[in-house]
Formats: sequence, C-alpha cells, structure tokens
Amino acid sequence: MSSEVKESITIHKGLDSIRVNESSICLIDGERSRLYYRGYSIADLTDNASYEEVAYLLIIGQLPTQLQLDELKNTLFSEYTLSPITMTLLKSYPSTSHPMDVLRTTISSLALEDGGLTQDKSVNLQRAIRILAKAPVIIAAFERIRQGKEPLTPKKELGHAANFLYMIHGEIPSNYDSRIMDIALSLHAEHEMNASTFSGIVTASTLSDMYSIITAGIATLRGSLHGGANEEALKMIMEIGTPENAVTFVEERLKQKKRIMGFGHRIYKTYDPRYTILKAIAEKLGGVKGKASLYDTAVRVEREALGRLSDSKIFPNVDFYSGLVFHMLGLRTDLFTPIFASSRIAGWAAHVLEYLEDNRLIRPKAVYTGKVDLQYTPIEQRT
Repeated sequence: MSSEVKESITIHKGLDSIRVNESSICLIDGERSRLYYRGYSIADLTDNASYEEVAYLLIIGQLPTQLQLDELKNTLFSEYTLSPITMTLLKSYPSTSHPMDVLRTTISSLALEDGGLTQDKSVNLQRAIRILAKAPVIIAAFERIRQGKEPLTPKKELGHAANFLYMIHGEIPSNYDSRIMDIALSLHAEHEMNASTFSGIVTASTLSDMYSIITAGIATLRGSLHGGANEEALKMIMEIGTPENAVTFVEERLKQKKRIMGFGHRIYKTYDPRYTILKAIAEKLGGVKGKASLYDTAVRVEREALGRLSDSKIFPNVDFYSGLVFHMLGLRTDLFTPIFASSRIAGWAAHVLEYLEDNRLIRPKAVYTGKVDLQYTPIEQRT
C-alpha cells in the first residue's frame, strides 16, 4: 500500500469511540460519574429494585407491573431445573476446572437440547430468559459438585439472588445478604457496548442462535482485562494483608509500572458510580461479617493510589470493591467472574434483541501491511 493512501486511513485500535449502533438501553456519562439503565439511574434502581425488576427493565424495556414481575419470577423458577444431560455433564468436569470454563461450556451445551437457528423474536426472548435462569444454577451446582456435595434444588419462595446464595451455601440466606446479592447482580447487569456485549452483537449479526451469542459473551468476559479484575483486586488486597502495608505496596507497584487492580476505566474519567455503591456496602458488610480489616486495607490502598494517580484521571472502578463484597458473602474467588456473567446475561440479551430489530452483519476491515506478489517456492527449496 502506498504511503499516501496509508496516511489517509485512521486506525481505531480497540475501536475507541467508534459507534456501532443506536441504543436506548444504557447511558454512561463518564465525565460526571453517571450510569443509567433505560433512563433510570443506577443508584435509584439499586435502592429500590430487585434484580428481577432490573432484568425485566433491560430486556423488555420498561419496569414491570406486579403481575408481569410475578410472571417473570414464575418463568425463571420453571427454568431453574437442569436436565439429566446437563447434570451429567457438570459431574464429568474435572474438579479443578475454572467455573468460567464450566459456565461457558455448559451454556453452549444447552443448545443441544433446544437447538436450531431462528429469528423469531419470541423464541429468542424465551431462550434469553432460559439462559438467565440456568446460569446461576449451573454455577452453584458445579460449586457443590467440586466439593463432593449434591446440588440443591431452588426454593420457590426465594428470589433470584437469595436462591443463588442458598444453592451455594446450603442454607437460606438472611434478608440482608440476599439484598446485598441483589444489588451486586443489578450493578453488573449492564454496561453499554463493552467488549463482551460487542462480542455478542457480532455473533448475533450473523443470525446465529441465542446460546451461541451468550456463549460468545461469556468467552469474552473470561479475559482478565474484562471480567477477571474483581478476582485479582481481592487477591491483591488479601496479599497486602494490613493497611500498614499499603503504602509500600502502592509505591512499588507504580515504580514497576504495574497496574493496581480495580483502578482505571476506558470510559470513566472520574469515579465509577457502581464503585461508590459497592464501597458503602463493603464498609457495612465488613462490620457485619467481622472482616472490617479487609475493608480498611482496601481503603488504605485506594487512598494511597489516588494520591498518586488522580492527576492522571485514574480512579477505582466497579471491580475494586465487588470482589470484597462477594468474598464477605462467603463466595470463593473463582466464582466472582461467573457471577458477573450470570447477571450480565440480561444486558447482553437486551442489546442483542435491540440490534436484531435492524440487523446488519458486522464486517470491519483491516489495513494490510504485508508483502504482495511473492513467488511460490517448492518445499524442497525452502530453508
């Protein structure tokens, strides 16, 4: 390619600031620390709504009436049951498998029992709700299986978040723990055109099926730059151990030009509003669960890092305290990202259903920088 032509082309690495769709689902105001789902602020929703209401809002487009909410809860409960095929599959995985690999593989396998390509909107919606219901059951079932325990059947009287905690721990959670889990799921349910959402949109644009679409989203979230940061943030805080160790840790980390996990975001130029909500929860939960020292260590790391990074507009994001909250709820570290994925299914499905209303196959281009007109060399002449 001639230098004149090449110079006229702008390459947007990471697709920064490239708009691929018009959407009424999510607004992120990164300059003013604001996040909206369908016009409702995240603070308003987490103060008042259950995760089921948030999922309905995202997927259907409006807050449900009591009748509509009851119908959704009944549908979710009817879909919680895992087939003998799925249960056999879960029991066949190595106990050392990462739960994200388990979730990705098992969600994909659901298509074997309900496969076939279709662009019927009602079928796509039905499949989205089915996957939304089964994802936390899959996570909880594998968690118990790898501990040598039998998976538990969800309870009709419990909500989505409470059932997940029950299926993990084997005892009905307190209303307080259930509400914290509800809020955490809602905070992770949607975040505009991020990597995993775009991955799902790309897959959907080919007119693939909902199982493939959600599997693509899970596979993308598996990467440590997207979904795994909450695990790494908690590991970091636990390794630091005490608030007194935070100063040295932050200084050494920045001196070595290494990331402080849970800091920085491509969109937010100030505080992530989800972080603000989770920090307040972590403080109270730390006192309730007798883990205040972990919270104090996190706060000290945050303070020391902000003192050195705020001029660069690098602030804590949702991951900095989300892992801490999940840990205080008694959840193992490698479950954090699968929980994130199970909640984000609502957002993925919402964007996919919206995009398919006016679908166009996504087909970007690359700038070729290689050679041309090379001559084929017989294999015996190659060195």
